[in-house]
Amino acid sequence: MEFNYLAILVAAVVPMVLGFIWYNPKVFGLAWMREAEMTEAKMKGGNMAIIFGVSLLFSLLLAFFTNFLVIHEFGVYGLTEGKLDGATTQAFMEEFQGRWRTFRHGALHGAMAGIMFALPIIGINGLFERKNFKYIFINAGYWIVCLTIMGSIISGWTA
Repeated sequence: MEFNYLAILVAAVVPMVLGFIWYNPKVFGLAWMREAEMTEAKMKGGNMAIIFGVSLLFSLLLAFFTNFLVIHEFGVYGLTEGKLDGATTQAFMEEFQGRWRTFRHGALHGAMAGIMFALPIIGINGLFERKNFKYIFINAGYWIVCLTIMGSIISGWTA
């Protein structure tokens, strides 16, 4: 069982590409700016190289961790403490290895991660920041779609 580093790299670009679309003024950008109390002046005030660079680094971390959510064979490593030479482990891997390595299955687990992790985190932060549900759903929706696509790429793209 190896990491598919190319799939991880491609998945890490998903938040950047989807963010360009999702937060475009013709999609959710204007509503997000209004709900986030974001102004054009604030948008122009940031260091875009740092913002995009750190965002890409965080996206790489997220894509790397998504491996463990969508590829079930990694669970065997944890259960066996990395010892894969036992008879039970070998029998398990022979029967199940690669069985759930599909785009659809990865999308399911990615969506579940978005709903079960991203939505609650963004929701809690939004509530304490006194943001309304429109703000929460715009941002959580973005991450649910991102993780769905990322999980699909990582699980389905076998090298």
